[in-house]
Amino acid sequence: MSYELTIEPLGQTIEIEEGQTILDAALRAGIYLPHACCHGLCATCKVQVVDGEVEHGEASSFALMDFERDEQKTLACCATAQSDLVIEAEIEEDPDAENLPVRDFAGTVTRIETLTPTIKGVWIKLDDPEGMRFQAGQYINLQLPDGIGSRAFSVASAPSDAGEIELNIRIVPGGQGTRYVHETLRVGDRAKIAGPYGRFFVKKSAQVPVVFMGGGSGLSSPRSMILDLLAEGFELPITLVYGQRTREELYYHKEFLALAEQHPNFRYVPALSHEPEGSDWQGFRGFVHEAAKNHFDNDFRGHKAYLCGPPLMIDACITTLMQGRLFERDIYTEKFISAADAQQVRSPLFKAI
Repeated sequence: MSYELTIEPLGQTIEIEEGQTILDAALRAGIYLPHACCHGLCATCKVQVVDGEVEHGEASSFALMDFERDEQKTLACCATAQSDLVIEAEIEEDPDAENLPVRDFAGTVTRIETLTPTIKGVWIKLDDPEGMRFQAGQYINLQLPDGIGSRAFSVASAPSDAGEIELNIRIVPGGQGTRYVHETLRVGDRAKIAGPYGRFFVKKSAQVPVVFMGGGSGLSSPRSMILDLLAEGFELPITLVYGQRTREELYYHKEFLALAEQHPNFRYVPALSHEPEGSDWQGFRGFVHEAAKNHFDNDFRGHKAYLCGPPLMIDACITTLMQGRLFERDIYTEKFISAADAQQVRSPLFKAI
């Protein structure tokens, strides 16, 4: 059984299957609704039901309060249709968004590499000969077996490599999904993914210098975006400030050094926060935000900044950027919010995108 879902103010009507969430139906139709956690926790995807009936699903009572339910509000990531629906959502036009519809793909794991002691590189060759069209910076959901469910991972490869996508997956203590990838997944295994997802991509139309600030496996999106920009012949300055704890955790270091040699407009600033004293490390010692402040002499005006990494790193980077006179309209963050993440402190000035 299916219903009709009309999304205002677009006035566009799409089909929604029984049991399918409003958010999933919209994304698969190429319509972007604001969202973040996809677990009913953050309220980013809250919409107004103008007509029709919905089942609220697993929406948190904090993200969707009782009085809001009475006012016919719902969370698009959890809500399913019980009849034909008309909803009203806050939809912002973005000239750089390609609005690619979400699709399901099957493929085969062709390569697994240990990039650092805690991060695996996983390559999946897709069965579809055309591959998956995506914008650099977007992510996919990887379906895992044994009842684990799906997990979101940023694509680390460039859009030009649409037939074989690369994921960089850090093992999370106590994380069932990442443990499966690190300990059980093998070359030759079949894989299912859905994508592309996300609104995190370079605002190319702005035509201003860009700075990427990343930490841990937060290098995935910046790498994809940088490879894409360089391949397109982007001529304005591009800076990557990337941090890890020690040298053995700093992956794709040689690749970025080589790119900096090949492209005069690309600058690579690696930073190590806990590298042992007396080692042969000649680069910056400290955290990502400290390295960025040092490199730019605390003046970020005229840039757009893209931040990827742990929440505390992102908050520290936001503070540093704003102290250096770069403000909200020019700062973009990539945040995946799990049930555990929802308990962490995040900057109150910024919505996840």
